Amino acid sequence: MSIIKVADLGISSGVATPAFRAYQNSAQSLGNTTQTVISYGVESYDTDNCYSTSTYRFTPNKAGKYLIGMSIRFDNVNSARTIGYIYKNSSPVAISEEWSDSGGGPDNHPQCTTIVEMNGSTDYVEARAYHDKGFAVNSGIVGEVTYFFGQRLIGV
Repeated sequence: MSIIKVADLGISSGVATPAFRAYQNSAQSLGNTTQTVISYGVESYDTDNCYSTSTYRFTPNKAGKYLIGMSIRFDNVNSARTIGYIYKNSSPVAISEEWSDSGGGPDNHPQCTTIVEMNGSTDYVEARAYHDKGFAVNSGIVGEVTYFFGQRLIGV
């Protein structure tokens, strides 16, 4: 197996930035039948300081199209509907929904990705979660399965 370097592809370093990846390292209580902004409080990387670990928003400083993805794990949600959302400003742009029945496993794990056009100044994205278990449940933090990421796309 050979490793391909970015320079070998003819792409200059930093072209596909800004980019970020954040994840949860502690459980978050998610209220019943309420959309909740997911608190991805730990950055794996943030190339241009565009992700906020206090508002949990990515506000890129360059206009363009961005690949955005999110993942949320819900713990102990038998007989429930769970939803993960990506929002641009105040509107949903991607949704992933999972259902579990009473005989299903205790955890659901909605994930979604989308391409979002951002203006490079005021547009932002955030990830939200929803469930209808009947009471508050926690997000799961096994490994880094509850994550949020984004990267500017080149050539589109």
